[in-house]
Amino acid sequence: MHRNLIFISLFTLFVFGCKNPSVKSSQSAGKGNEESLSLKQETKATAIPVSLEDLPDTAFVRLADYSKDFVYDLKYATTDNFIGEKVYDCDECYTRVSTAKALIEVNQAFMEQGFRIKFFDCYRPHSIQKKMWEIYPNPTYVADPAKGSIHNKGGAVDITLVNIDGEELDMGTTFDFFGKAAHHAYSDLPEEVLSNRILLKSTMESYGFNAITSEWWHYNFGPTLNYGIADFVWDCK
Repeated sequence: MHRNLIFISLFTLFVFGCKNPSVKSSQSAGKGNEESLSLKQETKATAIPVSLEDLPDTAFVRLADYSKDFVYDLKYATTDNFIGEKVYDCDECYTRVSTAKALIEVNQAFMEQGFRIKFFDCYRPHSIQKKMWEIYPNPTYVADPAKGSIHNKGGAVDITLVNIDGEELDMGTTFDFFGKAAHHAYSDLPEEVLSNRILLKSTMESYGFNAITSEWWHYNFGPTLNYGIADFVWDCK
C-alpha cells in the first residue's frame, strides 16, 4: 500500500478544526468529522492515493503523490539555508489540499510556457518556525511564531521557476537572501531578472496566490490564511 495513504487518513481526521485559527491542531486530532474518510475505508483502498476531490480542503497531502511535474530542492532538509542546519529529517513537500489543487493548476500554466515550479519550502512545522525565530527574530523575513507563519498552516510555498532543462531562471538573488535586492519593488536589476520575477508573480497571483513585499520566492494561497497552525512532522519511512 502506498506509504502515505494511512498518513493522509490520520491527518484528514484532525485538520478540520484548523479552519478556526483559534483551535489548535492537537485539539482536533482525536475528533471525527462527517466529511472525513474513515480509517476503515482508507485501509481498504488501492495503492493509488486518495483523489484530491475526495479529501477536505483542510487535509494535508504530500504533493508528489498528486503530480510528477514539480521539481524539489527543499533547503531546510539540507544545511544550505540561512540557519546553516538541517532541520527537516527528509525533503518532503506537504500542503493543504486546497493549496495542492491550486499549485497543480498554476504549474500547468507554467508548463505551457516551458517552465515548471521548483520548491524550496512548503508546509513547515511550528516547532521549526520557533527555531528560525530564535536565530533570526526579524519579522520582515521570519514570521513571529507567536502568530505563526502561513507555512505553518500549509498555505505558503517558497518557489522559483526552472526551464525545460531544469535550470533555474535568474531571479537576481538566491533563496532566503535577506536584503532589498530580494524585494519585489527593487528595480535595479537586469531586465531579464525583472521579467522573470514578473512572470512568476503575475502567474501565481492569477491562481489565487499572494506575494509578500520582501521575498520574490514566497507565495501564500489566499483561502488558507484563516486555517489553524499545525506542528506535525511527516514520516520519512
